[in-house]
Amino acid sequence: MSHALRVVAAEALKQHRRLFGQPLVLFSMLLWPLLTLAATYYTVLPVMESAVAPQRWPVAGDPRRLLSFLAAGALAYTFFFSLVQSAWHFSFERVSGTLEALFLSPASRMALVIGNGAAALTQNAWLFGCFAVAAATAADVLHVAHPGMYAVAALALLVPAVAWGAFLNSMLIFSRDSAFLYTLLDDPLWFVAGVRLPLFALPVWVKAVGLAFPLTSSLVVLRGALLDRADLGDLAAPLGWLAALTVGLFAAASALLRLGEARAQRTGGLQVF
Repeated sequence: MSHALRVVAAEALKQHRRLFGQPLVLFSMLLWPLLTLAATYYTVLPVMESAVAPQRWPVAGDPRRLLSFLAAGALAYTFFFSLVQSAWHFSFERVSGTLEALFLSPASRMALVIGNGAAALTQNAWLFGCFAVAAATAADVLHVAHPGMYAVAALALLVPAVAWGAFLNSMLIFSRDSAFLYTLLDDPLWFVAGVRLPLFALPVWVKAVGLAFPLTSSLVVLRGALLDRADLGDLAAPLGWLAALTVGLFAAASALLRLGEARAQRTGGLQVF
């Protein structure tokens, strides 16, 4: 266990030093999510001001509650999409040969992908996360059943995101072309997960697809725990499904890493293909 933790810490530090080189990067961590949130809010606001919208969705009748709903979605999306970016950067290590050198070491493969994802999560999401919590507290939009629900919300966001990152990084063992991740997991991800729209407004088939992504259930738990005063009993179903998805993602990542490494050893194509 201590060896795996050292690998995770070393990989996270390596990614931090490689990607976090300029003060401007720190500024972009807050600027990009804020611009996305503002664009989303002012896009949906004219529709929500109609007389019909609050009848179907009471949140639409209160600008503060609407903004908190969208801010929770932006926060969760920042967490999960940072792992998509992590997988994109991980593919560069295949091209440069770094990944090949790592696989020649005795380091745990799972620890490597978890460390890579954890570094991206910490770098890309912590600043906006702190800002969102501070803003929500100042605006008095947090409605929590008891203090323990803060921990539930944080774990429901962090642990599935790490599993998501490990799964995405493990997929890159088979191909260095990660451009498809941006195509499949940018706009489609926020749409099916209910990042900017309530789930009840989506077609049934979209909701079914969204259940396959941990972001969907993480958002249900996050909004329920922090905005709707839900307790563990109210969130038992999404928490159970989220736990199952998390375990499944870790198991799939472990299997993909073993299969991918065996294939690379057989074909000799870890660096090139």
